[in-house]
Amino acid sequence: MHTACQALQHQKGRRQYNKLRNLAKDARHDCVVFANEFHQHCYLPREKGESMEKWQTRSIYNAAVWYYNHCSGQMPIVMVTEDEDAIRQYGNETEGVFVISFKNYLDNFWPDLKAARELFDSILQARREREIESQENNGKEYPEHLPLEVLEAGIKSGRYIQGALSVNKHRAQLEAFVRLQGFSSKETEIQSDILIYGAKARNRAIHGDVVAVELLPLHEWKGRTVALCENETEDKAPLDTTGDPMPTGKVVGIIQKNWRDYVVTFPSREESQPQGRNAQKVLVTPWDYRIPKIRISTQQAEALQDYRVVVRIDSWESTSVYPNGHFVRVLGRIGDLEGEIAAILVENSICVAPFSEIQMSEMPVSSSKNPWKVSPEEEKRLDLRATHLIFSIDPKGCEDVDDALSIRTLPNGNLELGVHIADVTHFVAANSYTDVEARARATTYYLADRRYDMLPSVLSADICSLLSGVDRYAVSVLWELEKESYEILNVCYNKTIIRSAYKLTYETAQGLLDGDTSVVGDILELKDLDERTRQKKLAELVWAVSKLTDIARHVRAKRDSCGALELEGVEIRVQLDDKHNIHDLIPKQPLEVHETVAECMILANHWVAKKISEHFPHQALLRQHPPPRQEFFTELRECASAKGFTMDTRSNKALAESLDKANDPLDPIVNQLLRSMATHAMSNAMYFSTGSCSEEEFHHYGLALEKYTHFTSPIRRYADIVVHRLLMAATLKEEKGDVKDNLLSNKDLEELCKHINNRNRAAQHAQKQSTELFQCMYFKDKTPETDERCVADGVIYSIRTNGVLVFVPRYGIKAAAYMKNKEGLVISCQGDGSCEWKPGSLQRFQNKITSTTTTGESVTLSLFDHITVKMLVQTSRCHADTIKLEIIKNARHQTAAMEVSQRNFQRVKCDLVKAVSQSAEAAQRAQEKTRVEVIDEDFEKYCQTKGASLYQLLEEIRDLALLDVSADIRT
Repeated sequence: MHTACQALQHQKGRRQYNKLRNLAKDARHDCVVFANEFHQHCYLPREKGESMEKWQTRSIYNAAVWYYNHCSGQMPIVMVTEDEDAIRQYGNETEGVFVISFKNYLDNFWPDLKAARELFDSILQARREREIESQENNGKEYPEHLPLEVLEAGIKSGRYIQGALSVNKHRAQLEAFVRLQGFSSKETEIQSDILIYGAKARNRAIHGDVVAVELLPLHEWKGRTVALCENETEDKAPLDTTGDPMPTGKVVGIIQKNWRDYVVTFPSREESQPQGRNAQKVLVTPWDYRIPKIRISTQQAEALQDYRVVVRIDSWESTSVYPNGHFVRVLGRIGDLEGEIAAILVENSICVAPFSEIQMSEMPVSSSKNPWKVSPEEEKRLDLRATHLIFSIDPKGCEDVDDALSIRTLPNGNLELGVHIADVTHFVAANSYTDVEARARATTYYLADRRYDMLPSVLSADICSLLSGVDRYAVSVLWELEKESYEILNVCYNKTIIRSAYKLTYETAQGLLDGDTSVVGDILELKDLDERTRQKKLAELVWAVSKLTDIARHVRAKRDSCGALELEGVEIRVQLDDKHNIHDLIPKQPLEVHETVAECMILANHWVAKKISEHFPHQALLRQHPPPRQEFFTELRECASAKGFTMDTRSNKALAESLDKANDPLDPIVNQLLRSMATHAMSNAMYFSTGSCSEEEFHHYGLALEKYTHFTSPIRRYADIVVHRLLMAATLKEEKGDVKDNLLSNKDLEELCKHINNRNRAAQHAQKQSTELFQCMYFKDKTPETDERCVADGVIYSIRTNGVLVFVPRYGIKAAAYMKNKEGLVISCQGDGSCEWKPGSLQRFQNKITSTTTTGESVTLSLFDHITVKMLVQTSRCHADTIKLEIIKNARHQTAAMEVSQRNFQRVKCDLVKAVSQSAEAAQRAQEKTRVEVIDEDFEKYCQTKGASLYQLLEEIRDLALLDVSADIRT
């Protein structure tokens, strides 16, 4: 009811109110909000002297009685309240209207919902503990937060600065930063992040909260840590390990709490300590280092010591050292693959239950006996089946083929380039159950061993997938190009019917481009043809691939001249076998045909962006990439200068030219690392509504395009579905005039863009974390001293006061290598380059670090030096395992892999598969034997889609594997 929503806003604030309204608006919950205060028979005026709470309770009860009578008493009405006076007053007043507590509601109406009752008991216990604690603790651990109205006034006047709190996960106890969300006033000179040093200054703010900060006096400013740090609960930073002083402040209030579900681990038996009077209180350690320990009350602490569980934070009073929370549910056993994947999903707020029956009932029918066919009503579409040679180029094993390409010569001698995209919106109606679910997911989530689809597989892998030899609906962009200069003369957008002739892999298409005839056998569509026909069709296909590549080169050169950036990411594919065990960690090999497809997609996205923004200047969904802040390029400039290169970062064009020149002919890794650093300095590309900012802000910095959007992947991105609807509305508007149906307002579209941006970041984080999980599994059970796979070549890309950061190209790993250990010993190198630990000291310079032993031996490591490192897995009971590097030789690693045969290499990979498989099976058996009583949920909901070649789908997205998520500027 409207009054209940208003009561929540009055008691809990605007954020909780919006959360409730969004839940009610979600069609999947079958809810409606009844505007009882605006209804003639339900409205009750507030009586003189009546409290707001009493009036709201009376209004809700009155509306409940009216609705019961409106339904002619055929359906009982339940009013749930914790107000005991209301239960006594109204409980027996009207037959058929039940006024009961939430506990009675669960007991009487849902007696079999054990999990819900346990959750309710946990919340109730946490509330009691909080009330007792507030009565007993008069001493304050933290200052009180200022009221919201004081904060807002202070922000407007410039006294306080608003921003989002970001905790340094490597020194979570001490360091956090507040990134400004727009400057507080024109007089503010702060142009960088603000350091929040120590827990007291953080004042109970949690990572992700939007806070108000007051700057400290200049003499109290501190510098950020420049030493390598392990995630330990240190209260003091090592001496001489901080950089130059930077703006430093303290949190004076929280504007918006962004709390979520947190994965935690209970203390082990050895770590458990009595919690004073009440032994049920337990301090649990979050999986995310950036979150403080949380105190919860539970009777299951001992039973759950070996499990990952989910908790929520309820409050953090100024009298408490730690936040208080409650137990929610169990995820799985520590170290078990399914439990660790579930933890990654929860940590990124990813909820992917199987598609519901009502969503599946909206799907068209398609089976091997009754395949889907073109509807007679759709014959009015532009039919390209007989006139165009259309084909797709995708990774091996790809199931969800969003896009296909075509090129042909027109009767006037010009060329016609076509990009054909699956017409998903034909099957997903706006505001249908499937559409609402796709909007909530916003993207397909790709993990190392599985994916969670945005759309049901009957669409994503069948009816909407542009497979070869079958009819499909598409939305096509067709350009007429001048035959020699490839200048665009005309463009049109059409709903079409297509039949793809070939489903090519990237490797096959590259082979055709290179003239490699051996790949012809991989083209299944040519196998059953006679030789003459096959040669004719092959010649047509080779011409098409070559001509497309030539056009793509021209389009790319044009963007390059405007400043388009070619950036580098650490892209590693986790290759799995049929049983989802790790087969290998493989660096992605770039092919020219990758760029051919990418340029065609970028061209289509660009022209669609121009079309929809022209017709809907205030409500079109575009993608912007703001220019990066210049201070973020400091490390790039310093590293480039170490090799004698100059980086001009004043514009994207200047940066692109500088990166092209920064090429060491003796070491291609140097340019790769510099491009990776440039990527790391970039801002995030984001979706936005054109009505929310000026046209000057539409620009995409990385692609050097004035307008850009996402149109080419509607199977796996909801933004593309919105853009398809806008494009169809724009073409319809040209034919029939004004069109309003199914178009979002600027305000609604801006909210949707924020949601999609948030889900995209979550998808990137989850993908990165799952890849790191499998990397650790790869090395975990190996003996580093004897297994050659644990030793590899590394390149130094950053110097710290106590060690170096190293990139390992073979495995795509970036990690720390310490030159000073916890015992105070430093690295010393022998005559053959091998290293050992000895007493001594370290001296750091801008581009190098020198280790000197007490006996006078010294070794210097410089930026871009190649060293031999050993991969070790640092295990953690409470957190994710991590890769740690150990320097074993001050020289480039001469890998033995070059000397062994391919057969031996395959044997090594088979050993890996067996080892990981056996480990996973053993863990699963152990879990089944020791399953505790509280775990009655299986893990099937986390395993929505699996298949022998799922890992190959990771190749579809450019930001694969360990690409730093802060640097996601992929198209």
